[in-house]
Amino acid sequence: MAQGANSINIVALFLPEIKGFLKEKKFQELKELLKKIHSMDLSEGFKNLSTKEQILVFKLLSTKKAIEVFENLRFEEQSFLLNNLANEEVSQILNEMAADERVALFKDLPEKVIKKFFSLMKNEEVEDVKKLLSFKEGTAGSLMTTDFVELKKDMTARRAILKLQEQHRAANIRNIYSAYVTDEEHRLFGRVSLQMLLSAAPDMLIKDIMSSVELIKVSVDLDDEEVAKLFTKYDLSDLPVVNGENKLIGIITVDDIVDLIHEEATKDIYEIGKMSVGKGEEIRYATSRVTSLVKRRAGWLIFLLVFDFLTGTVLKTFEHAMGSVVALTFFIPMLLDTGGNAGAQTSITVIRGFATGDVTFKNLWRIIKMEFLAALFMCFIVGIVAFTRAFFLQHNLQLALVVGLTMSLIVLLAIATGLFLPIISKKIGLDPAVLAGPITTSIVDIVGLIIYFKMAQFIIPALRGGHI
Repeated sequence: MAQGANSINIVALFLPEIKGFLKEKKFQELKELLKKIHSMDLSEGFKNLSTKEQILVFKLLSTKKAIEVFENLRFEEQSFLLNNLANEEVSQILNEMAADERVALFKDLPEKVIKKFFSLMKNEEVEDVKKLLSFKEGTAGSLMTTDFVELKKDMTARRAILKLQEQHRAANIRNIYSAYVTDEEHRLFGRVSLQMLLSAAPDMLIKDIMSSVELIKVSVDLDDEEVAKLFTKYDLSDLPVVNGENKLIGIITVDDIVDLIHEEATKDIYEIGKMSVGKGEEIRYATSRVTSLVKRRAGWLIFLLVFDFLTGTVLKTFEHAMGSVVALTFFIPMLLDTGGNAGAQTSITVIRGFATGDVTFKNLWRIIKMEFLAALFMCFIVGIVAFTRAFFLQHNLQLALVVGLTMSLIVLLAIATGLFLPIISKKIGLDPAVLAGPITTSIVDIVGLIIYFKMAQFIIPALRGGHI
C-alpha cells in the first residue's frame, strides 16, 4: 500500500514517547497513545522499532487496528510477526484480513508455511485463498476480492440497507462503495451505489434504482492494465468481476487499482532508466541496501556499456577525419545529446500512449504520420539553429553545413527510433519501455556518428578521395 507523504514526520513525532512507555512498561498509557496514531503511520514507522518493540506494540493494538496495520506492513515485517505471535493471534489476523490483502501475503509464502497457516484458518477462508491464488497473475482475477454484497431485485431499499449493515458486521467488509444485484445463481444484473441506496425512498424496489453494469463488468481473465483503463475512463470506485456464465465472483476496488497504477508506473520509470524492475517495488533509501542497488542497476549498465563500445569503434574508424578537421569534434556532444533528447521525447510519448490506450495498433498509421510531420518541422528548426551556431563559432560555411544537415538527419533518426522501438516491442509482446531510453540513445549515438563523418567526407574537400 502507498504510504502517506507526512507519515514519517508523524511517526518521528511519537517515536520517543512510544519507546519511553515501552522502556518504563507503561503499557496502558502506550495503548491510549497508539489509538491516536493512524494505522498507516504505524505501519510506516514499524521499521523504526526493534523486533521486541514491534511485537509489544502490535499486541497492544485493538483487533481492528492490528489488522489494518498488518495489511500495510512490508512482507518481511508481516512474516516476522506471524512467526512470533501465538497461534490464536495469527489465526485471528489471517481470518479477518481483507481477502485480497491475504492473498497478496500468501503469494510470497513458502509452501510449508502456507500449510501451517491454513491449519489455523477457517475452512471457508482457506477455500477463498485457494480460489483467488488460482487466478493468473496480471489478470482481473488476481486483483479482485471476494468481499462484496449481493442484493436481489425485489428487495426494498430499507431491506437492502439492513443487509449491508448485517453483512458488514458479520464479514467485516471494508471499502463498500456499491452493492450488486444478482439472481439465485449469482448471475449479475445490475449495480446500486451507496449514494443511490441512501437517497432512495425506503419502500422503493432495488430493480427500480439499480444501474446497468454492461459497460463496467469485466471477465476474470481480462488483463489488469485494461482493468485500470476502465477505472480511469469511467471514474469508478469499484468494478464487478464475472466468469464465463456471467456469475459475480468478485469485485475490484479503487485502492487496489491505485496500487497497480503505482506499481506499473514504477516499473516503466525503472525500465526507461534501464534498471531491474524487480516486482515493481519502489527503491526506498530508508530500507534498501547497497547490494540491492548494485543488483538492480549493474546488469543493464554493463549491457549498455558493451553496446557503447561500438561508439569508440566508430570514432577510431574516422580518426583521420577528426585529425584533419579538428573542429568536427567540437560539435559531437551537441549532435548526440540533441538526438538522444529527441528520441527520448518520442519514445516516452508513445510508451505513455500505449499505457493509456491513446496509441493502439488500429490508429498506428495516424500516429506515425503525425510523428513524421512533427519530425520534419523539428529537423528544419534544429538544423537551422545548429548551422547558425557552427557558422558563428568557426566562420566556415562547409563545416556549418555539415553540422546543420547532420543535426537534421540525427533528429529524424532519433524520432524514428523512439517511435518504432516501442511499437516493435509491443508487437512482439514485450513492455514498450524495455527498448526505450538508453537503447534509443545508444543507437542514435552510433548511427549519428557515422552520418556525421560521412556527411563531412561528402561536403568538405579535404576529407574526400578515400582518406577516411
